[in-house]
Amino acid sequence: MKRRLGLWLTASSFTLLLIACGGGEKPTETAESKPAETAGPVTMVDPATAATITGKVSFEGEKPKPRQIRMDAEASCASLHKAPVYGEEVVVNDNKTLQYVFVYVKEGLGDKTFVKPTEPVVLDQKGCLYTPHMIGVQAGQTVKILNSDPTTHNIHPVPANNREWNTSMSPGGSPLERTFAREEVMIPVKCNVHPWMKSYIGVLKHPFFAVTGRDGTFEIKGLPPGEYTIEAWHEKLGATTQKVALIAKDSKVVDFTLKGTT
Repeated sequence: MKRRLGLWLTASSFTLLLIACGGGEKPTETAESKPAETAGPVTMVDPATAATITGKVSFEGEKPKPRQIRMDAEASCASLHKAPVYGEEVVVNDNKTLQYVFVYVKEGLGDKTFVKPTEPVVLDQKGCLYTPHMIGVQAGQTVKILNSDPTTHNIHPVPANNREWNTSMSPGGSPLERTFAREEVMIPVKCNVHPWMKSYIGVLKHPFFAVTGRDGTFEIKGLPPGEYTIEAWHEKLGATTQKVALIAKDSKVVDFTLKGTT
């Protein structure tokens, strides 16, 4: 009887030890630990069939007055500029098009997985401004952040679907390299030291995106034939979409118009 009781106690203790050390039921993955997307076979687009979308984003309405940024309180920032500095929230080009519009394939690629670029996308802190004001990256692609200023910055992305972080960067310090694991359009970026510093990062599963420049145009190339929803996103003027069907070697123009307040 004593022998049986001893064996039972030994087995019970071993079972409790397994549970305590993780040998019991596997814990459920949390939203933070579980990846948003599961990587599948990489889709290789045949260059012989790849299609291209080009276009421009026009501004409709009364052109807003530029907002001057006051850096007087930070002498190290003010000394870097000989001329007035203006905000980049709404930048209307001379041809009535818009800068800093994120144009991307929103729908149509399904669960396709694409090669992640090995080259980082650079975001600089120069003149106490983020340069460029808007960038796009693929999920898992490196964002290389520089501090080219003679002052300390705190780079602070504020995502909704990715991990938030806030890191101080001293003058002349080493570049900071970070990645974002999940899709998110768009992630605001701020500086806790200089409140006027703002930027946006678009994170996608695929490489089919662009940011409009000084002529308001964009180009998205290398697309496999298919039917897509294209979105143009602006931080102040909102977003609008269009559908487009592409055949092999296709080249189509997709123009957008965003309206300002009157």
